Amino acid sequence: MPNIESAIKRVRTNEKANQANSAKLSSMRTAMRKFEKAVESNDENAKELLVAATREIDMLSAKGLIHTNKANREKSRLAKKLAK
Repeated sequence: MPNIESAIKRVRTNEKANQANSAKLSSMRTAMRKFEKAVESNDENAKELLVAATREIDMLSAKGLIHTNKANREKSRLAKKLAK
C-alpha cells in the first residue's frame, strides 16, 4: 500500500475504474452470447440482438476498452453468423 496521499487516492480510483470497465466488458460478452444463442435456435429477434451487440462493441471501442481492430473483427464474426 502506498504511503503518499495522492498515490493512495490513485489506488482507490483505479479500483473503481477497474470495476466499471470489467462490468462493461461483461455486458459486451453477454450481448454477444445472447446473439449467438438466438442464431443457434433460429430466433426471429436475432437481427435486433446483432444490433445490440454491435452497439455494445462500438461503445467499448470508443472508450478504448478494446482495440478498434478487435471491435471490427468481432462485429464481422457476428454478422457472418447471422448470414449463415
